[in-house]
Amino acid sequence: MKKLALAATLSVAATSAFAGGIAEPVLEPVVIVEDTSSSAGGIIVPILALILIAAAAS
Repeated sequence: MKKLALAATLSVAATSAFAGGIAEPVLEPVVIVEDTSSSAGGIIVPILALILIAAAAS
């Protein structure tokens, strides 16, 4: 009877040990792409407008 109880205990312990596994989850790295613009991009149009206004006024 003791051997039967021992065998049952070992079989339950062996099945629960392999049930879930302890492997780390593999996560894909997140790639973030940002659009870059030069700082001069927002100043060129107003400067050209001022030059055209100055040329038209003279």
